[in-house]
Amino acid sequence: MNSYISVALVVIFAGCSIAYPIHASCKIQWTFGITCDMVKEKIKSQISTWSTADNCPNGAGEKCLYTFVGETSTTITAKHSTPVKHYLDDLTFTLTASNSMCNVKGYSTSETWYAHLDYSTNYCNLNNLITGSGLDKVNGYTEVTSDSVCTQYSSKNCEKY
Repeated sequence: MNSYISVALVVIFAGCSIAYPIHASCKIQWTFGITCDMVKEKIKSQISTWSTADNCPNGAGEKCLYTFVGETSTTITAKHSTPVKHYLDDLTFTLTASNSMCNVKGYSTSETWYAHLDYSTNYCNLNNLITGSGLDKVNGYTEVTSDSVCTQYSSKNCEKY
């Protein structure tokens, strides 16, 4: 009996991982036509601006409850708490300078161990900071991600909450 359950779980997880990562998370690659120092300051400033619940009254929106955790010369780490259920997600931005451009790898992952689908929350955790800071408007801006590395990316709606 246990072997049937094990086989069933493997089939379920194998089938689910074709479309999305096995765990609720998102990887995004961006390019910005400004220095990494400027990108870093804009992201940190947006995290600070959205650190309280003020921007999400009555659970309306997710552009709030960000916490700056730390930084190195090439990384920023932060957390985001969902306003209604207070699920925690870990965020990492890794910045690499390339000529006058800045390449950034963003990663958001749910701290909830059993999370598989997230209604694009991990995408929005990252995207909201980029759009909120205006980085999506700088010259040379590009964004690359997909359902295979970003849970429910193709059905994203960062304005829904």
